[in-house]
Amino acid sequence: MTRLKKKDLEIKTEFVEANGLNFEVQICGNQDSKKLAICLHGFPEHAISWRYQLPVLAKLGYKAWAPNMRGYGRSSTPPSREDYAIEKLMEDVGQLIDAAGVEETVLIAHDWGAVVAWLFAIRQVRPLSKLIICNVPHPGAVSQQISWAQLRKSWYIFFFQLPKIPEWLLGSRRNHGMIKETSTFPENYSDEVMEIYSQNLRRPGGLKAMIDYYRDYFRSGMKRQRDIGFPIIEVPTLICWGEDDMALTKATTYGTEHWVRNLTIRYLPRISHWVQQDAPDEVNAMITSFLSGSSVPQMIWESRLVSIEADTKTNNEGKGDSE
Repeated sequence: MTRLKKKDLEIKTEFVEANGLNFEVQICGNQDSKKLAICLHGFPEHAISWRYQLPVLAKLGYKAWAPNMRGYGRSSTPPSREDYAIEKLMEDVGQLIDAAGVEETVLIAHDWGAVVAWLFAIRQVRPLSKLIICNVPHPGAVSQQISWAQLRKSWYIFFFQLPKIPEWLLGSRRNHGMIKETSTFPENYSDEVMEIYSQNLRRPGGLKAMIDYYRDYFRSGMKRQRDIGFPIIEVPTLICWGEDDMALTKATTYGTEHWVRNLTIRYLPRISHWVQQDAPDEVNAMITSFLSGSSVPQMIWESRLVSIEADTKTNNEGKGDSE
């Protein structure tokens, strides 16, 4: 494992120009490294969602970058729906990789970032050594696994197609607590992190930009990509999937092996959609093993029987102590 100074493991912020825009990028590790790990966040998140992974990637010898995607944080926020076409989002990632000046790239992505990452790998926009996906299904696999259960979970996508109303409704919340409220480990989200998410929500034009990802993709972008077709991905791929996902069913991952030549899937029981923030130790262990070529560990949930008498005694002793 690469030896780094303490300062190299601190997460800092830089701005990088790419694809005609200015991107706010959280960076970590030796920035002279010729290996890049680029992490793409989802909706309605921020680059801060990779706070647990960036130092780990730095220790593995990567130049670790987590950009705020267009329309998020202090990155450029173009005004029109068409500015968030999937093709432009893929090219953003390609030109960020170019700007990094590296010889090897690992792409790691969650939620909307993972939509971009799947298609980036399918279209071979730039060479990748490995691909890591968190809680978004392959576009070909999901098309064969649509069910009533999934449609019920996807209600918000249809709601987001309405003009202005979604922005008004989400903007009426001063504090953006949705991520923490739907997490299975809310203690992993400090007040400082939640304030960053809230500020992200309140940026002028930010909410429209975030929702325009959905508007453009589900009105036209998805069909454009489907019409081209989905060739098999040759890049070794790891999926880390929190099973308690409020937006996507586990079944949407079934059949992914038909679309990816070298696939590893690890399901994380009792972990929410926000998998890399809910279970950072487990996800980091999976990422580390995958990138180092070792066997990727599985997460299991242990069921235990506890004596009622012992449990009652413990509770009574605790009450006595407090009194």
